[in-house]
Amino acid sequence: MSYNFKLQVFEGPLDLLLHLIQKQEIDIYDIPVAEITDQYLSHLWAMEQLDLEVTSEFLVMAATLLSIKAKMLLPKPPLQDENAEETIDPREELVLRLLEYKRYKEAAEKFRQMEKEQSRVFFRPIDLDNLSKYYSSVNPLEEVHLQDLLDYFQQAVSRTPAPEPVHEIPQEEITVSQQMNLIMDSLNFRQGGLKFFDLFPPSAGRGWIVVTFLALLELMRLRKVLVYQQKVFSEIIIFPYSEALREGEDSAVCP
Repeated sequence: MSYNFKLQVFEGPLDLLLHLIQKQEIDIYDIPVAEITDQYLSHLWAMEQLDLEVTSEFLVMAATLLSIKAKMLLPKPPLQDENAEETIDPREELVLRLLEYKRYKEAAEKFRQMEKEQSRVFFRPIDLDNLSKYYSSVNPLEEVHLQDLLDYFQQAVSRTPAPEPVHEIPQEEITVSQQMNLIMDSLNFRQGGLKFFDLFPPSAGRGWIVVTFLALLELMRLRKVLVYQQKVFSEIIIFPYSEALREGEDSAVCP
């Protein structure tokens, strides 16, 4: 019976060394050189057994570790003068290199995460003469994609717990027209718009949620409400169309 195993690929000797230190949760300022050197050499041996290329830079680091290990095993000469400085720690240069590499690696990881998040963002450039003119002709879905609304709708439905088997009580039928009036009434009593999820209380049934969502889409089609998202992935806000126009005029900036 044969066993297959895979080693992690490292970008260089500092990457491997930093991995060993973090794996053992060792203080980077107080590296146990003897232990880390043994682990490093064991990893190089495993790479050779798997026919992986061991470049010269890995071997140079191995020689550096062995040199530091040897220096730390030698007894320190006694200080001739009490005011004389202590012997420099042979690990100091290696620690500084590791710290610098660690900073670059963390920065690279941060940039990778930013790139990943940015890849999900698509901007649509808008050239406006003035903001009020834009709002007067804007499509209710201009600021928010329909897919965003559908995603929020699915979240609202998923928050509703599955109904438990109980004795069925006839309920009054809810119409789209009724929910349209309910949304408009809620907006009239709210300054600064209405959050999307405020339309769907956790106690609402799925039928109620579906009808309310259809009512919202109908209000958008009739240009009675405008949905707005301040930035990507932020919460969707619903405004009365007249209020959105008024705020657009108040905040218009001429270049």
